[in-house]
Amino acid sequence: MSLATWARDLALGARFAVTGGRPGLLRTLLTATGVGFGVALLLLAVSLPNMMFQREVRESERAVDGSEQVTSPRADSFLHLGRTTVYRDDVVTGQLITPEGDATPAPPGTTALPGTGEMAVSPALRELLDSPEGALLKERIPYKVTGTIGEAGLIGPAELRYVARVDFLTTDNFDGRGTRYGWSVPEEPMNAFLILLVIVACVVLLLPVLVFIATAVRFGGEQRDRRLAALRLVGADTAMTRRIAAGESLAGALLGLLVGLGLFAVARQFAGAFTIWDVNAFPSDVVPMPALAVIVLVTVPVSSVVVTLFALRGVVIEPLGVVRVSTPRRRRVWWRLLLLAAGAALLVPLMGQVEMAQTSVDTLGITAGTTLALIGLTTLLPWLVESCVKHLHAGPVAWQLAVRRLQLSSGTAARAVSGIVVAATGAIALQMLFQAMEHDFTQLTGEDSSRAQIAVGADAGTAEEARGIISRIERTEGVAGVIGIVQSNAWRPGPLKEGEEFSPMTSLRVGDCPSLKEYATLPSCKDGDVFVFLAHGAQGSPDDSRVTGTARPGATVALRDPHPHPSEPKRPAGTPLPQWRIPDSARVVDSRPDPTGMYEYGILATPSAIDAALLDEPDTQTMVRLDPAVPDAAEHVRNTAAAIDPTSWVRTLKDTQRDAAFSSVRTGILVGSTLTMLLVAASLLVATLEQLRDRKRLLSSLVAFGTRRSTLSWSVLWQTAVPIALGLVLSVAGGLGLGVVLLKLGGQRVQDWWAFLPVVGIGLGLIAAVTLLSMPVLWRLMRADGLRTE
Repeated sequence: MSLATWARDLALGARFAVTGGRPGLLRTLLTATGVGFGVALLLLAVSLPNMMFQREVRESERAVDGSEQVTSPRADSFLHLGRTTVYRDDVVTGQLITPEGDATPAPPGTTALPGTGEMAVSPALRELLDSPEGALLKERIPYKVTGTIGEAGLIGPAELRYVARVDFLTTDNFDGRGTRYGWSVPEEPMNAFLILLVIVACVVLLLPVLVFIATAVRFGGEQRDRRLAALRLVGADTAMTRRIAAGESLAGALLGLLVGLGLFAVARQFAGAFTIWDVNAFPSDVVPMPALAVIVLVTVPVSSVVVTLFALRGVVIEPLGVVRVSTPRRRRVWWRLLLLAAGAALLVPLMGQVEMAQTSVDTLGITAGTTLALIGLTTLLPWLVESCVKHLHAGPVAWQLAVRRLQLSSGTAARAVSGIVVAATGAIALQMLFQAMEHDFTQLTGEDSSRAQIAVGADAGTAEEARGIISRIERTEGVAGVIGIVQSNAWRPGPLKEGEEFSPMTSLRVGDCPSLKEYATLPSCKDGDVFVFLAHGAQGSPDDSRVTGTARPGATVALRDPHPHPSEPKRPAGTPLPQWRIPDSARVVDSRPDPTGMYEYGILATPSAIDAALLDEPDTQTMVRLDPAVPDAAEHVRNTAAAIDPTSWVRTLKDTQRDAAFSSVRTGILVGSTLTMLLVAASLLVATLEQLRDRKRLLSSLVAFGTRRSTLSWSVLWQTAVPIALGLVLSVAGGLGLGVVLLKLGGQRVQDWWAFLPVVGIGLGLIAAVTLLSMPVLWRLMRADGLRTE
């Protein structure tokens, strides 16, 4: 068979696709729409690596370069301090800058350094600050907005970020000194568990797209069969008719490529307008990887030809009709099970081979095994639908109409929902992986959010200022209670002993009894009491003997370092060293983890037991209990801390913390899953509408003979529900089985056998959504003008 013959017949089929009258054109448009959705999603998928890479590039380029150590001020040097705050669950990042010369470089994304007390903000932050919803945040960031941060200084268009010039940064409260921006951090290799998760996710998310494209190129099969029979009548042989049919599908696929490119171009322009799971991107970042884009653009039209030829392999097209209209032969199950067995044969030998410490896995084996398993489950669906619906008979009229239609063309119905089977099976397996791996990638922080929800730290010049800070936080709106202490140190007085380079010291905390009880187990407490609390080596704390060597009942301690480092300012000659004698009545108690999870040690004193004015360089640590009845209580606390000291730190206490790499992978998979489920819903709707269009005359005839419209509506519901229900049963069984095998690869155990319930809920929701959306088209097709013919 010459290439010219193939080209001629494919071109003839393409011509029929666009000149075959209104029905043929509508079929081609439906095919193009379905393929277009799939192509657009595939192009978005192959753009994701570049999108994430560009986000990382921007984040590294705007960071201060730390490769050069600048120890003294220069004309181009500046002090910088990174600030991160949370505003109603949104993260707001900022950078404070104090120039040390007149040649300070402008931060990336800005054209000039803002003036003192001024800031440049991202467009998203400007919009928030200008709105009533941003009033509390405006109090926290009190600088005047004079500029906008451009694309080069943001990781995404929706990022909330500011860069402010201040005059209060010193070498005591800064993050560092820099002269330029741009800092690359070596990328840490991903561990094997995360690689496994990424591989499975890619297969699960992309395979439904390919299944949908394969389904879309088979739209309008019944009309195509009648047209091919007519071609046989005028002299075309069987091989030629198949090539012509492939040409029709090729035309729809090529048109679908154009539609997909158009949809991708539109979606690309609106990339920054939507945020999915906290991720958005600039349009310029949404660029497909060239090699993968070429594969997509070549695979789609080629697969349309292959799928059409495969679909016609068992069809005998004769001049007077197509054999398909007779009772089809029973589907064989052996080759479908063979695909499942092949997938299992690739995955089972890898059980126990994936370990947390590894940084590589058998990518090819896992990918091929998972793909074969999912394809095998998908091919099982037509057999399962055919086997089940042939036993369904009695029931209401709507049920019988639906069952009879499924018995005559179960393959069409099964293909329409095959994407759901792949997506649901993969979603169940992924959910099982997530639940098992979350334990390994989620750590207990030791923090106790039931005792306090926010921790605040600020430097204070004197003990009086430290108490004032605690008092201001205590009076803040939404604060139900405060754990506040003034913190300093106590030293052993006297000369250094042999071998000592500095005086032994321990911490000294002054606070009321309720606050002190958060640090140690106190048998009783009243104002005037003093305690020595010991951690017994917990969390790497020193031996108790090192603490009691300085602090013990009856001992005298120095409240300033008796032997300061030579680099520290010397005390004027004759200045007495403040000392304090620990009362003999002081009790030795055990340390307990404070709300931040830390075991502290040293001396605890109530306010009247010591003159806090003698403390050396005191600071304060405050832990806050919020009133859940007060809206924005946490925001009020953060505002108070910023007003007290712009360099103060505020931290939300969390009981658990998730690994950053796992969170990143999880976010990416959730974004992809959301897009895939939207495609599955769209594909099911398009497939349902295509089936209704094929039955336009039949529907009009039934209405003309008195069939109720409600009966036909319920019939459409059952025609959608039965294949989806069977598909979900298959998905649950296959997803649980695949999930168990994948878990065994890493030696994991199943955490929850009911992980499939959310997926089943989504499937049932799809039934309702597709039925409701198809109703207007169904009612229009049931009109009498559907009986009209030419």
